[in-house]
Amino acid sequence: MNRICLCLPTNRACSATIAALHAEAAYATDRFGADVQLLILDSSDDRTRAEHARTVAALPPVPQVTVHHLDEYAQRVFLLRTIERAGLPDPDRLLRLMLPPAVSYGACTNRAFLLAAALGCTSLHRRDSDSTYQLHAGQPVFPVHHELPYLGRPATEAARAVTRTDLPPELLRRPVSLAGASFIGELSVDIGEIRRLDEGVYHDVVSLWAPGDWPEERKRDLVEESFTGAGTAPFTGDHSTLTLVDPMRVDMCNIAFDRTVYERIPLPPATDTIGSDYFLLHLIHDARLPGILHNRHIENFHTPERRTDTGFPAYQRRFVKFLLSMLYFHDVYGRMATEGTGLLDERHRIRADRIVELLRESTALDRTENVWRLDRIDTAYRKLGGRYAVLADRLAEERARLLDEAESDIKAFADLAEAWSALVEAARA
Repeated sequence: MNRICLCLPTNRACSATIAALHAEAAYATDRFGADVQLLILDSSDDRTRAEHARTVAALPPVPQVTVHHLDEYAQRVFLLRTIERAGLPDPDRLLRLMLPPAVSYGACTNRAFLLAAALGCTSLHRRDSDSTYQLHAGQPVFPVHHELPYLGRPATEAARAVTRTDLPPELLRRPVSLAGASFIGELSVDIGEIRRLDEGVYHDVVSLWAPGDWPEERKRDLVEESFTGAGTAPFTGDHSTLTLVDPMRVDMCNIAFDRTVYERIPLPPATDTIGSDYFLLHLIHDARLPGILHNRHIENFHTPERRTDTGFPAYQRRFVKFLLSMLYFHDVYGRMATEGTGLLDERHRIRADRIVELLRESTALDRTENVWRLDRIDTAYRKLGGRYAVLADRLAEERARLLDEAESDIKAFADLAEAWSALVEAARA
């Protein structure tokens, strides 16, 4: 029986999402006979977590679905035992990388990866608490429909079932390592207000996540498609493609990975940085591992705390750190693309040692491009005025710290990636 981990990391109220995820788990068992470990990693406040616990207690029992609702204390206990068993140096730092005091999109998913290994799962399927399933003919459109059948299987088997195959013949023997789709609805990054205030400023800011040497026309194309997902058109029928999945066509709220990927390399544990959990999408693509791109898109929405007086500067700072991280990630992505299948061993598994090398080498990059990014952000936010101008003042005071954090985040990622195999083995034990 195929055992999978269906995972929901959350730090906000989402009882409706928990109930909907449980329905997807039931669909997976009924349709595919899977053993589903439904994992809720709950970092919300005490009151919200208690409400989630009541929601979990009220879920109807479903054969072959086991629900795990873990608060941060339970997660910490698991991590402490795993790190101790791994016998790695500086265990306190490893614990901080895995369970930092600040928001980390990568770290919460890394905890899910280790727990999936501990639970004996063959794949991990991630959803988000600020999204919901589409409905078609009155029924929810569950992504697991396309994720479950062929993850980890040779691509040649999946080719017989998908709508379309877009893979060269030499890649068909490789395992399907990813299955995913995108979202419809609001932008994935909550910066729509910038576009409403000034289209030109929106272009200037969003274009900063492109490599600095890109021509203006290519940057315009990137801005046009950035953070838009699959648009707004609702689901009308299934379509799936076996391909090298373009990272721009999938979203981390709607993704599934085979264990042979996430048990080899973690996600960046960067704190206060949006987009820090997309690294594996690029790695799978650049290593030329097959994936299934489908159209069961999830509906995205924004929760209001990002626009409050406290939430706004915190969220915008995460966006700025995302832009600064691109100096290093574009360097790594470019070199991964050049190496291609050289990133894999003879069994088509990711060479973790090579990824660690690329990460460490990127930290020697000159910071001039990031200084330029901060200058452009300062100009753009002051042009918008109001609370954006106030934010510009705060960012100006933090310039040196922001530049240091962007570099140290990559170093921390390399350190965690180097320790990862030992952590996975310890979690399995």
